[in-house]
Amino acid sequence: MPGLQDVPKDVRTVYLGEFLPDHARAIAVELDQQEIVWWSKEPSVFSKIWDRGGIHLFVDRTKLDLARAIAAGVAG
Repeated sequence: MPGLQDVPKDVRTVYLGEFLPDHARAIAVELDQQEIVWWSKEPSVFSKIWDRGGIHLFVDRTKLDLARAIAAGVAG
């Protein structure tokens, strides 16, 4: 999954949410299909203790509503 370094410099991202790995991958596919810029942050060995092992997704802030709808459709 892409990291922050893969986001174009002119795009500002916001937090979409924390998702189980399978959901995060399915959401990522949909985001790519809709051409929404996104990146993810996977928990480290230590942060898995308080993150429950979820993957944090961030998306282009101008497409947040569409990204929320996608996430709700996949993970909801």
